[in-house]
Amino acid sequence: MAPSSKGATVPALLLTALAATALLLFFLLPSLSPIGSATTTSLCPASPAANAIVAGGRSPDPLSATQDDVSWLRSQLSLNRLGDPPSTPEQWHALRKGINPRTRAQQLDDLRQYKGISHHEGADAANHTALPCPGELLVEEHHSNYGEPWAGGRDVFEFLATASGLQPSDLVLEIGCGTLRVGLHFIRYLDTGRFHCLERDELSLMAAFRYELPSQGLLHKRPLIVRGEDMEFDKFGPAGGSQYDLIYASAVFLHMPDQLVWTGLERLAGRLKPGKGRIFVSHNIKFCSRLRGDECERRLRKLDLEYAGKRTHDSLLFNHYEIWFEFRRSKAY
Repeated sequence: MAPSSKGATVPALLLTALAATALLLFFLLPSLSPIGSATTTSLCPASPAANAIVAGGRSPDPLSATQDDVSWLRSQLSLNRLGDPPSTPEQWHALRKGINPRTRAQQLDDLRQYKGISHHEGADAANHTALPCPGELLVEEHHSNYGEPWAGGRDVFEFLATASGLQPSDLVLEIGCGTLRVGLHFIRYLDTGRFHCLERDELSLMAAFRYELPSQGLLHKRPLIVRGEDMEFDKFGPAGGSQYDLIYASAVFLHMPDQLVWTGLERLAGRLKPGKGRIFVSHNIKFCSRLRGDECERRLRKLDLEYAGKRTHDSLLFNHYEIWFEFRRSKAY
């Protein structure tokens, strides 16, 4: 019986060894394959949109509100039983129910007198605030420097970005960006350093640098905002250097002498990217319409520019529409 017992043990050991080898190969073979081959599920390349989502972690934000967005907001108003807003000062006051309303002037007075509910005193105060901001800016008095609500800046951005087919990598120049009522939205949307602005007003520049950019968390976007007079674009480099995908002037040209506007167009024409590049001017183009006959067209042609048409856009939040006039490089250029 002993010889037969030993003969039966050899095949059993062989089978066990083969099973162990197979199991080892099962775990080793995937790791020996070329990197990524185990996860490849399609021979088709990923779409640009898919690549954008992977690279940025999410898809880009839309430029403007959709009808679905508006419907969702209305549903939330209904869900929270928020009816029509009050129509009189008395009705607004009744809704406050214990809230102590303060005008900007009163807020500023409180800030000067009390500094804040909790604050550092004496020489130690300077050690806790990296960018001390004037009270006048903290209470946003500069938001009232315009002929329409501050929120209208978003409307202008949405229109211009859509009309120009704006991409985050595009280069944009605003002539007269003021306190960044419009510019903030471009700076947030564009890649770092892709927003330029020429502004002459000291108070506007102070509000932009000392309040708007820090408070909106946009310092890292490094916009190029320079103080300059009368269409001085030399600080943005030579005319043959960087070319802009979009140049716009919102309520600026209508306050300038016609000849200065033409001087500006002459200096800007060579900075506008052929093909895609656009110049948008708001409100009116009297610098052009005041000329007789085809003189405006002749002057534009001399600058390798052409008039592309008139557009309007409506505000999302208040009853207002704005008129824009579009120019581009001549097709023959």
